[in-house]
Amino acid sequence: MPINLKWFGHASFRIEHEGIVVYIDPWKIPVADHDADVVLVSHSHYDHCSRPDVDKVSKDDTLVVAPADTIAKLKLSNAVTPQERLTVKEIVIEPVAMYNIDKVFHPRGHNWFGAVITIGGRRIYYAGDTDLVPEMSDLKDVDLCLFPVGGTYTLNAAEAARACQAVGCGAAIPYHWGDIIGSEDDAREFERLAPCRVHVLQAGGELSIP
Repeated sequence: MPINLKWFGHASFRIEHEGIVVYIDPWKIPVADHDADVVLVSHSHYDHCSRPDVDKVSKDDTLVVAPADTIAKLKLSNAVTPQERLTVKEIVIEPVAMYNIDKVFHPRGHNWFGAVITIGGRRIYYAGDTDLVPEMSDLKDVDLCLFPVGGTYTLNAAEAARACQAVGCGAAIPYHWGDIIGSEDDAREFERLAPCRVHVLQAGGELSIP
């Protein structure tokens, strides 16, 4: 069965395989489906950490995975900070450090993270709000990368293309454009420069991954 991925816009994703559902940084979620098995919240900035949106997607047994300061902001009891690897049902979550190298917006000391999510036999890397960090070169066997491309706070299109090369991924999806920061031009520039196949989704758009 294929994996279905939906981009809500900005940095919010839904990934589903055979009824198992992961949300990433839910924000401006249009419908309260309460269908998440796991919610990954990468850091505590308002456009990634939204308690109302986490509530919209959560059900009774949903597990929220987030850094410690983000859990404190969300005030949730069903939340954990993974150390190296976390398995929930058939989902494996491996946190990957996200931080800025030459900017001040996402300090390394906050211990915020993206993650490699293994679901349906595929490894999907969500980079979070990050620069091109050395930890990306340590990743192995990544099928799909989700990279910010808007610049200012994160990677820009050219840097995201270099990040694809560092990871060695087979395909990528750009985000962090079209709301707050970045434009479709950034996404298309990333598509032009990346050394792998790029899927530029529109907000609300979906991708089926065989």
